[in-house]
Amino acid sequence: MSMDIKKAIDQISKDRGLDRDMLIDTLEEAVRTSVIRKYGEDLDVEVSFNEDTGEIEVFQFKVVTRDEDIENDITQISIDEAREHDPSVQLDDEMGFRLKVEDLGRIAAQSAKQVIIQRMRDAEQEIIYEEFKDRQGEILSGIIQRRDKAGWIINLGRTEALLPKDEQIPREHYKRGDRVQALVIDVRKEGRGPQVIVSRSHPDYMAMLFKREVPEVDDGTVVIMNIARDPGSRAKAAVMTRDRDVDPVGACVGIRGSRIQNIVQELRGERIDIVVWSPEIATYARNALSPAVITRIVVDEEENMLEVIVPDNQLTNAIGRKGQNVKLASKLLGWKIDIFTETRYNEGHAIGKGLDQLASVAEVPLQAFVDAGFQTIEKLQEASDEELLTVEGLTESKITDLRTAINFLSSAIEGTLSTEDIDESVVEDDAAEAPVAAEEAPAEEVEEAEETEEDVTGKKETE
Repeated sequence: MSMDIKKAIDQISKDRGLDRDMLIDTLEEAVRTSVIRKYGEDLDVEVSFNEDTGEIEVFQFKVVTRDEDIENDITQISIDEAREHDPSVQLDDEMGFRLKVEDLGRIAAQSAKQVIIQRMRDAEQEIIYEEFKDRQGEILSGIIQRRDKAGWIINLGRTEALLPKDEQIPREHYKRGDRVQALVIDVRKEGRGPQVIVSRSHPDYMAMLFKREVPEVDDGTVVIMNIARDPGSRAKAAVMTRDRDVDPVGACVGIRGSRIQNIVQELRGERIDIVVWSPEIATYARNALSPAVITRIVVDEEENMLEVIVPDNQLTNAIGRKGQNVKLASKLLGWKIDIFTETRYNEGHAIGKGLDQLASVAEVPLQAFVDAGFQTIEKLQEASDEELLTVEGLTESKITDLRTAINFLSSAIEGTLSTEDIDESVVEDDAAEAPVAAEEAPAEEVEEAEETEEDVTGKKETE
Protein backbone atom coordinates (compact mmCIF):
# COMPACT_ATOMS: atom_id res chain seq x y z
CA MET A 1 0.00 0.00 0.00
CA SER A 2 2.82 2.38 0.92
CA MET A 3 4.61 1.94 -2.41
CA ASP A 4 1.29 2.43 -4.20
CA ILE A 5 1.27 6.03 -2.94
CA LYS A 6 4.72 6.63 -4.37
CA LYS A 7 3.71 5.15 -7.73
CA ALA A 8 0.57 7.29 -7.76
CA ILE A 9 2.61 10.45 -7.14
CA ASP A 10 5.00 9.59 -9.94
CA GLN A 11 2.18 8.75 -12.35
CA ILE A 12 0.18 11.92 -11.63
CA SER A 13 3.29 14.05 -11.98
CA LYS A 14 3.99 12.51 -15.39
CA ASP A 15 0.44 12.51 -16.75
CA ARG A 16 -0.56 16.01 -15.68
CA GLY A 17 2.78 17.75 -15.82
CA LEU A 18 2.66 18.66 -12.12
CA ASP A 19 5.78 19.16 -10.02
CA ARG A 20 6.50 16.04 -7.92
CA ASP A 21 7.64 17.99 -4.85
CA MET A 22 4.45 20.03 -5.02
CA LEU A 23 2.39 16.83 -5.01
CA ILE A 24 4.27 15.52 -1.95
CA ASP A 25 3.81 18.85 -0.12
CA THR A 26 0.11 18.74 -0.96
CA LEU A 27 -0.20 15.19 0.35
CA GLU A 28 1.59 16.05 3.62
CA GLU A 29 -0.53 19.16 4.14
CA ALA A 30 -3.74 17.22 3.49
CA VAL A 31 -2.86 14.55 6.06
CA ARG A 32 -1.81 17.20 8.60
CA THR A 33 -5.15 18.97 8.15
CA SER A 34 -7.05 15.72 8.74
CA VAL A 35 -5.04 14.90 11.89
CA ILE A 36 -5.70 18.33 13.40
CA ARG A 37 -9.37 18.07 12.46
CA LYS A 38 -9.59 14.76 14.36
CA TYR A 39 -7.50 15.60 17.46
CA GLY A 40 -7.89 19.37 17.74
CA GLU A 41 -5.82 22.41 16.86
CA ASP A 42 -3.72 22.18 20.04
CA LEU A 43 -2.00 19.13 18.61
CA ASP A 44 1.67 19.64 17.73
CA VAL A 45 2.06 17.36 14.73
CA GLU A 46 4.59 16.77 11.99
CA VAL A 47 3.82 14.94 8.73
CA SER A 48 6.45 13.73 6.26
CA PHE A 49 6.62 11.42 3.26
CA ASN A 50 9.29 8.73 3.51
CA GLU A 51 10.79 8.29 0.04
CA ASP A 52 12.46 5.01 0.99
CA THR A 53 9.36 3.24 2.27
CA GLY A 54 6.76 5.25 0.37
CA GLU A 55 4.89 5.79 3.65
CA ILE A 56 3.31 8.89 5.15
CA GLU A 57 4.73 9.31 8.67
CA VAL A 58 2.82 11.29 11.30
CA PHE A 59 4.43 12.30 14.61
CA GLN A 60 2.71 13.89 17.59
CA PHE A 61 4.90 15.91 19.99
CA LYS A 62 4.33 16.41 23.75
CA VAL A 63 6.23 18.35 26.40
CA VAL A 64 7.45 16.37 29.47
CA THR A 65 5.78 17.88 32.55
CA ARG A 66 5.40 17.13 36.30
CA ASP A 67 2.28 15.13 37.05
CA GLU A 68 0.74 17.91 39.10
CA ASP A 69 1.37 20.52 36.37
CA ILE A 70 -0.36 18.76 33.49
CA GLU A 71 -3.19 20.86 32.04
CA ASN A 72 -3.57 19.41 28.53
CA ASP A 73 -2.85 15.76 27.85
CA ILE A 74 -2.86 16.45 24.08
CA THR A 75 0.24 18.61 24.31
CA GLN A 76 1.76 17.43 27.63
CA ILE A 77 2.94 14.10 29.11
CA SER A 78 3.85 13.29 32.72
CA ILE A 79 7.50 12.57 33.43
CA ASP A 80 6.64 9.14 34.83
CA GLU A 81 4.81 8.12 31.66
CA ALA A 82 7.53 9.61 29.51
CA ARG A 83 10.25 7.59 31.28
CA GLU A 84 8.36 4.42 30.47
CA HIS A 85 9.25 5.16 26.83
CA ASP A 86 12.66 6.72 27.44
CA PRO A 87 14.31 6.49 30.90
CA SER A 88 16.73 9.30 30.07
CA VAL A 89 14.06 11.90 29.42
CA GLN A 90 14.06 15.12 31.50
CA LEU A 91 11.48 17.77 32.38
CA ASP A 92 10.61 20.16 29.52
CA ASP A 93 11.96 17.73 26.93
CA GLU A 94 9.81 17.23 23.86
CA MET A 95 8.86 13.68 22.95
CA GLY A 96 7.53 12.46 19.64
CA PHE A 97 5.01 9.67 19.21
CA ARG A 98 4.14 8.13 15.89
CA LEU A 99 0.47 8.11 14.91
CA LYS A 100 -0.96 5.59 12.49
CA VAL A 101 -2.57 7.13 9.45
CA GLU A 102 -5.07 4.27 9.50
CA ASP A 103 -6.31 5.54 12.88
CA LEU A 104 -7.59 8.76 11.30
CA GLY A 105 -10.82 7.10 10.19
CA ARG A 106 -12.82 7.15 6.99
CA ILE A 107 -14.06 10.76 7.29
CA ALA A 108 -10.58 12.14 7.87
CA ALA A 109 -9.22 10.11 4.96
CA GLN A 110 -11.98 11.41 2.69
CA SER A 111 -11.23 14.96 3.78
CA ALA A 112 -7.55 14.47 2.98
CA LYS A 113 -8.47 13.11 -0.44
CA GLN A 114 -10.62 16.18 -1.20
CA VAL A 115 -7.82 18.53 -0.17
CA ILE A 116 -5.36 16.67 -2.41
CA ILE A 117 -7.72 16.76 -5.39
CA GLN A 118 -8.43 20.48 -4.95
CA ARG A 119 -4.76 21.38 -4.56
CA MET A 120 -3.89 19.34 -7.64
CA ARG A 121 -6.64 21.04 -9.61
CA ASP A 122 -5.47 24.49 -8.50
CA ALA A 123 -1.87 23.68 -9.42
CA GLU A 124 -2.92 22.31 -12.80
CA GLN A 125 -5.03 25.38 -13.56
CA GLU A 126 -2.17 27.69 -12.60
CA ILE A 127 0.15 25.86 -15.00
CA ILE A 128 -2.42 26.13 -17.79
CA TYR A 129 -2.99 29.83 -17.08
CA GLU A 130 0.73 30.61 -17.21
CA GLU A 131 1.12 28.62 -20.42
CA PHE A 132 -1.72 30.29 -22.32
CA LYS A 133 -1.12 33.75 -20.86
CA ASP A 134 2.20 33.75 -22.71
CA ARG A 135 0.47 32.64 -25.93
CA GLN A 136 -1.75 35.68 -26.41
CA GLY A 137 -1.48 36.79 -30.03
CA GLU A 138 -0.87 33.24 -31.27
CA ILE A 139 -3.10 31.20 -33.57
CA LEU A 140 -4.33 27.98 -31.98
CA SER A 141 -6.14 25.04 -33.53
CA GLY A 142 -8.84 23.04 -31.76
CA ILE A 143 -11.96 20.94 -32.15
CA ILE A 144 -15.48 22.36 -31.82
CA GLN A 145 -16.91 20.66 -28.76
CA ARG A 146 -20.24 22.31 -28.00
CA ARG A 147 -22.15 25.56 -28.06
CA ASP A 148 -23.48 27.54 -25.11
CA LYS A 149 -25.07 30.97 -24.68
CA ALA A 150 -21.67 32.70 -24.68
CA GLY A 151 -20.42 31.12 -27.91
CA TRP A 152 -18.62 28.04 -29.18
CA ILE A 153 -16.47 25.92 -26.84
CA ILE A 154 -13.28 24.66 -28.49
CA ASN A 155 -11.24 21.75 -27.13
CA LEU A 156 -7.54 22.68 -27.14
CA GLY A 157 -6.38 19.46 -25.50
CA ARG A 158 -5.29 20.54 -22.02
CA THR A 159 -8.07 23.10 -21.68
CA GLU A 160 -10.99 24.67 -23.50
CA ALA A 161 -11.30 27.99 -25.31
CA LEU A 162 -14.33 30.20 -25.82
CA LEU A 163 -15.09 31.70 -29.23
CA PRO A 164 -17.64 34.41 -28.29
CA LYS A 165 -20.41 35.39 -30.67
CA ASP A 166 -18.96 38.84 -31.31
CA GLU A 167 -15.57 37.32 -32.18
CA GLN A 168 -16.99 34.99 -34.83
CA ILE A 169 -17.09 35.63 -38.56
CA PRO A 170 -20.73 36.42 -39.47
CA ARG A 171 -22.61 33.66 -41.27
CA GLU A 172 -19.89 31.15 -40.41
CA HIS A 173 -21.39 27.88 -39.19
CA TYR A 174 -19.80 25.04 -37.21
CA LYS A 175 -20.77 21.62 -36.04
CA ARG A 176 -19.34 19.38 -33.36
CA GLY A 177 -16.05 17.83 -34.43
CA ASP A 178 -15.06 20.61 -36.83
CA ARG A 179 -11.44 21.74 -36.59
CA VAL A 180 -11.12 25.51 -36.29
CA GLN A 181 -8.30 28.03 -35.97
CA ALA A 182 -8.51 31.24 -33.95
CA LEU A 183 -6.35 33.91 -32.31
CA VAL A 184 -5.84 33.98 -28.53
CA ILE A 185 -6.91 37.49 -27.47
CA ASP A 186 -7.30 37.07 -23.71
CA VAL A 187 -6.69 34.63 -20.86
CA ARG A 188 -8.67 35.18 -17.67
CA LYS A 189 -8.51 33.62 -14.22
CA GLU A 190 -11.96 32.40 -13.24
CA GLY A 191 -13.37 30.18 -10.53
CA ARG A 192 -13.74 27.21 -12.87
CA GLY A 193 -10.20 27.63 -14.11
CA PRO A 194 -8.43 29.74 -16.72
CA GLN A 195 -10.69 31.00 -19.50
CA VAL A 196 -8.99 31.26 -22.91
CA ILE A 197 -10.78 33.71 -25.22
CA VAL A 198 -10.18 33.37 -28.97
CA SER A 199 -11.25 35.37 -32.02
CA ARG A 200 -11.64 34.89 -35.76
CA SER A 201 -12.84 38.44 -36.49
CA HIS A 202 -9.97 40.37 -34.85
CA PRO A 203 -7.67 42.32 -37.24
CA ASP A 204 -4.65 40.71 -35.58
CA TYR A 205 -5.92 37.29 -36.66
CA MET A 206 -5.55 38.34 -40.29
CA ALA A 207 -2.14 39.86 -39.51
CA MET A 208 -0.95 36.54 -38.05
CA LEU A 209 -2.26 34.69 -41.11
CA PHE A 210 -0.17 36.99 -43.31
CA LYS A 211 2.83 36.31 -41.09
CA ARG A 212 2.29 32.58 -41.53
CA GLU A 213 1.73 32.67 -45.29
CA VAL A 214 4.16 35.43 -46.35
CA PRO A 215 7.87 34.88 -45.50
CA GLU A 216 8.61 38.58 -46.09
CA VAL A 217 6.11 39.51 -43.38
CA ASP A 218 7.48 36.87 -41.03
CA ASP A 219 11.07 38.12 -41.36
CA GLY A 220 10.09 41.80 -41.11
CA THR A 221 10.95 42.83 -44.68
CA VAL A 222 7.29 43.68 -45.29
CA VAL A 223 5.43 45.33 -42.41
CA ILE A 224 1.67 45.27 -41.94
CA MET A 225 0.91 48.77 -40.65
CA ASN A 226 -2.81 48.37 -40.05
CA ILE A 227 -5.82 46.23 -40.91
CA ALA A 228 -9.49 47.16 -41.15
CA ARG A 229 -12.04 44.37 -41.45
CA ASP A 230 -15.68 43.82 -42.16
CA PRO A 231 -15.30 40.17 -41.08
CA GLY A 232 -16.37 37.60 -43.64
CA SER A 233 -17.00 40.22 -46.31
CA ARG A 234 -14.10 42.56 -47.04
CA ALA A 235 -10.89 43.91 -45.51
CA LYS A 236 -8.10 46.37 -46.22
CA ALA A 237 -4.50 45.76 -45.14
CA ALA A 238 -1.94 48.58 -45.26
CA VAL A 239 1.61 47.38 -45.93
CA MET A 240 5.07 48.88 -46.38
CA THR A 241 8.48 47.49 -47.28
CA ARG A 242 11.87 47.94 -45.63
CA ASP A 243 13.60 46.80 -48.82
CA ARG A 244 13.22 48.85 -52.00
CA ASP A 245 13.67 45.72 -54.09
CA VAL A 246 10.65 44.04 -52.49
CA ASP A 247 7.16 44.96 -53.65
CA PRO A 248 4.98 44.72 -50.50
CA VAL A 249 1.75 44.18 -52.44
CA GLY A 250 3.25 41.50 -54.67
CA ALA A 251 4.82 39.74 -51.70
CA CYS A 252 1.48 39.54 -49.90
CA VAL A 253 -0.49 38.47 -52.96
CA GLY A 254 1.99 35.85 -54.16
CA ILE A 255 2.36 34.27 -57.59
CA ARG A 256 -1.09 34.14 -59.20
CA GLY A 257 -2.55 35.10 -55.82
CA SER A 258 -1.39 31.88 -54.16
CA ARG A 259 -0.51 33.43 -50.80
CA ILE A 260 -3.50 35.66 -50.33
CA GLN A 261 -5.89 32.96 -51.52
CA ASN A 262 -4.86 30.75 -48.61
CA ILE A 263 -5.82 33.57 -46.24
CA VAL A 264 -9.08 34.31 -48.06
CA GLN A 265 -9.98 30.62 -47.89
CA GLU A 266 -9.31 30.48 -44.14
CA LEU A 267 -11.54 33.55 -43.67
CA ARG A 268 -14.40 32.00 -45.64
CA GLY A 269 -14.06 34.17 -48.74
CA GLU A 270 -13.33 37.54 -47.12
CA ARG A 271 -12.00 39.76 -49.93
CA ILE A 272 -8.76 41.56 -49.03
CA ASP A 273 -7.45 44.81 -50.55
CA ILE A 274 -3.68 45.24 -50.11
CA VAL A 275 -2.97 48.96 -49.71
CA VAL A 276 0.46 50.61 -49.86
CA TRP A 277 0.96 52.60 -46.66
CA SER A 278 2.34 56.15 -46.86
CA PRO A 279 3.33 58.68 -44.17
CA GLU A 280 1.62 61.32 -46.34
CA ILE A 281 -2.04 61.09 -45.33
CA ALA A 282 -3.42 62.24 -48.71
CA THR A 283 -1.40 59.62 -50.59
CA TYR A 284 -2.38 56.99 -48.03
CA ALA A 285 -6.05 57.95 -48.48
CA ARG A 286 -5.83 57.67 -52.27
CA ASN A 287 -4.40 54.17 -51.92
CA ALA A 288 -6.98 53.17 -49.31
CA LEU A 289 -9.95 54.32 -51.42
CA SER A 290 -8.85 52.33 -54.48
CA PRO A 291 -10.30 51.46 -56.98
CA ALA A 292 -11.96 54.91 -56.97
CA VAL A 293 -10.30 57.70 -58.99
CA ILE A 294 -9.64 60.72 -56.76
CA THR A 295 -9.64 64.30 -58.10
CA ARG A 296 -8.24 65.96 -54.99
CA ILE A 297 -8.19 65.67 -51.21
CA VAL A 298 -8.65 68.43 -48.64
CA VAL A 299 -6.86 67.66 -45.38
CA ASP A 300 -8.14 69.14 -42.10
CA GLU A 301 -5.50 68.10 -39.57
CA GLU A 302 -7.18 69.87 -36.65
CA GLU A 303 -10.41 67.91 -37.10
CA ASN A 304 -8.61 64.77 -38.30
CA MET A 305 -10.88 64.83 -41.34
CA LEU A 306 -10.43 64.35 -45.08
CA GLU A 307 -12.69 65.79 -47.76
CA VAL A 308 -12.26 63.61 -50.83
CA ILE A 309 -13.46 64.98 -54.16
CA VAL A 310 -14.14 62.49 -56.95
CA PRO A 311 -15.47 62.77 -60.52
CA ASP A 312 -19.25 62.55 -60.64
CA ASN A 313 -19.10 59.05 -62.12
CA GLN A 314 -16.73 57.75 -59.42
CA LEU A 315 -18.90 58.25 -56.34
CA THR A 316 -20.20 54.68 -56.36
CA ASN A 317 -16.66 53.29 -56.52
CA ALA A 318 -15.48 55.55 -53.71
CA ILE A 319 -18.37 54.70 -51.41
CA GLY A 320 -18.54 51.01 -52.21
CA ARG A 321 -21.42 48.63 -51.69
CA LYS A 322 -23.38 49.70 -48.61
CA GLY A 323 -20.68 52.26 -47.84
CA GLN A 324 -18.14 49.51 -47.24
CA ASN A 325 -15.20 50.97 -49.19
CA VAL A 326 -15.21 54.37 -47.50
CA LYS A 327 -15.94 52.92 -44.05
CA LEU A 328 -13.00 50.51 -44.26
CA ALA A 329 -10.72 53.25 -45.59
CA SER A 330 -11.75 55.53 -42.71
CA LYS A 331 -11.07 52.78 -40.19
CA LEU A 332 -7.73 51.96 -41.81
CA LEU A 333 -6.54 55.58 -41.74
CA GLY A 334 -8.10 56.51 -38.42
CA TRP A 335 -9.50 59.66 -40.06
CA LYS A 336 -13.05 60.74 -40.83
CA ILE A 337 -13.62 60.79 -44.59
CA ASP A 338 -16.28 62.83 -46.42
CA ILE A 339 -16.81 61.99 -50.09
CA PHE A 340 -17.96 64.71 -52.52
CA THR A 341 -18.59 64.70 -56.24
CA GLU A 342 -16.89 67.55 -58.08
CA THR A 343 -20.27 69.13 -58.86
CA ARG A 344 -21.54 69.16 -55.30
CA TYR A 345 -18.21 70.26 -53.87
CA ASN A 346 -18.05 73.26 -56.20
CA GLU A 347 -21.66 74.15 -55.45
CA GLY A 348 -20.97 73.92 -51.74
CA HIS A 349 -18.12 76.37 -52.16
CA ALA A 350 -20.39 78.77 -54.01
CA ILE A 351 -23.04 78.60 -51.30
CA GLY A 352 -20.52 79.01 -48.50
CA LYS A 353 -18.84 81.97 -50.18
CA GLY A 354 -22.20 83.61 -50.92
CA LEU A 355 -23.43 83.34 -47.33
CA ASP A 356 -20.14 84.76 -46.12
CA GLN A 357 -20.60 87.80 -48.40
CA LEU A 358 -24.17 88.30 -47.20
CA ALA A 359 -23.01 88.18 -43.59
CA SER A 360 -20.54 90.97 -44.39
CA VAL A 361 -23.29 93.08 -45.95
CA ALA A 362 -25.55 92.51 -42.92
CA GLU A 363 -22.63 93.16 -40.56
CA VAL A 364 -23.33 89.97 -38.61
CA PRO A 365 -21.26 86.79 -38.12
CA LEU A 366 -21.90 84.00 -40.62
CA GLN A 367 -22.83 81.72 -37.70
CA ALA A 368 -25.71 84.08 -36.85
CA PHE A 369 -27.41 83.10 -40.14
CA VAL A 370 -26.87 79.42 -39.42
CA ASP A 371 -28.15 79.70 -35.84
CA ALA A 372 -31.32 81.40 -37.11
CA GLY A 373 -31.93 78.54 -39.56
CA PHE A 374 -30.70 80.23 -42.76
CA GLN A 375 -28.15 77.79 -44.17
CA THR A 376 -28.79 78.69 -47.83
CA ILE A 377 -29.23 81.83 -49.93
CA GLU A 378 -32.64 80.53 -50.98
CA LYS A 379 -33.91 80.45 -47.39
CA LEU A 380 -32.77 84.04 -46.89
CA GLN A 381 -34.50 85.06 -50.12
CA GLU A 382 -37.81 83.50 -49.03
CA ALA A 383 -37.73 84.94 -45.49
CA SER A 384 -39.93 87.85 -44.43
CA ASP A 385 -38.47 90.93 -42.77
CA GLU A 386 -39.75 89.70 -39.41
CA GLU A 387 -38.01 86.36 -39.91
CA LEU A 388 -34.78 88.06 -40.94
CA LEU A 389 -34.82 90.11 -37.76
CA THR A 390 -34.51 86.88 -35.78
CA VAL A 391 -30.86 86.85 -36.91
CA GLU A 392 -28.87 88.03 -33.93
CA GLY A 393 -27.28 91.43 -34.61
CA LEU A 394 -29.26 92.18 -37.79
CA THR A 395 -30.96 95.61 -37.72
CA GLU A 396 -33.87 96.94 -39.79
CA SER A 397 -31.56 99.47 -41.46
CA LYS A 398 -29.53 96.63 -42.98
CA ILE A 399 -32.45 94.60 -44.37
CA THR A 400 -32.72 96.61 -47.61
CA ASP A 401 -29.00 96.23 -48.32
CA LEU A 402 -29.26 92.52 -47.49
CA ARG A 403 -32.20 92.04 -49.89
CA THR A 404 -30.26 93.70 -52.71
CA ALA A 405 -27.22 91.50 -52.08
CA ILE A 406 -29.36 88.34 -51.92
CA ASN A 407 -30.99 89.07 -55.29
CA PHE A 408 -27.61 89.85 -56.86
CA LEU A 409 -25.99 86.63 -55.61
CA SER A 410 -29.00 84.53 -56.60
CA SER A 411 -28.69 85.81 -60.16
CA ALA A 412 -24.92 85.32 -60.16
CA ILE A 413 -25.04 81.62 -59.31
CA GLU A 414 -28.18 80.81 -61.32
CA GLY A 415 -27.33 78.02 -63.73
CA THR A 416 -24.59 76.72 -61.45
CA LEU A 417 -26.84 75.94 -58.53
CA SER A 418 -30.62 75.93 -58.40
CA THR A 419 -33.06 75.76 -55.53
CA GLU A 420 -34.26 72.44 -56.85
CA ASP A 421 -30.69 71.11 -56.87
CA ILE A 422 -30.19 71.98 -53.21
CA ASP A 423 -33.47 70.68 -51.86
CA GLU A 424 -34.37 67.73 -54.05
CA SER A 425 -31.16 66.11 -55.27
CA VAL A 426 -30.58 63.85 -52.29
CA VAL A 427 -29.84 60.29 -53.42
CA GLU A 428 -30.82 61.07 -57.04
CA ASP A 429 -29.16 59.62 -60.14
CA ASP A 430 -27.92 56.50 -58.34
CA ALA A 431 -26.17 58.63 -55.67
CA ALA A 432 -24.00 60.29 -58.34
CA GLU A 433 -24.53 63.74 -56.80
CA ALA A 434 -24.27 62.95 -53.10
CA PRO A 435 -21.39 63.72 -50.73
CA VAL A 436 -20.93 60.96 -48.16
CA ALA A 437 -19.48 60.93 -44.65
CA ALA A 438 -17.73 57.65 -43.83
CA GLU A 439 -18.96 57.75 -40.24
CA GLU A 440 -22.57 58.24 -41.28
CA ALA A 441 -23.08 55.52 -43.89
CA PRO A 442 -24.38 52.39 -42.10
CA ALA A 443 -22.76 49.30 -43.62
CA GLU A 444 -25.92 47.27 -43.21
CA GLU A 445 -28.46 49.65 -44.70
CA VAL A 446 -27.13 52.55 -46.74
CA GLU A 447 -26.04 52.04 -50.31
CA GLU A 448 -26.40 55.70 -51.18
CA ALA A 449 -25.71 58.62 -48.86
CA GLU A 450 -27.17 62.06 -48.40
CA GLU A 451 -25.46 65.23 -49.49
CA THR A 452 -23.58 67.45 -47.06
CA GLU A 453 -22.43 71.04 -47.27
CA GLU A 454 -19.06 71.79 -45.70
CA ASP A 455 -17.15 75.02 -45.16
CA VAL A 456 -13.61 74.20 -46.26
CA THR A 457 -11.99 77.50 -45.29
CA GLY A 458 -8.46 77.12 -43.93
CA LYS A 459 -7.96 73.53 -45.05
CA LYS A 460 -4.97 72.10 -46.93
CA GLU A 461 -5.81 70.81 -50.39
CA THR A 462 -3.90 68.21 -52.38
CA GLU A 463 -4.33 67.57 -56.09
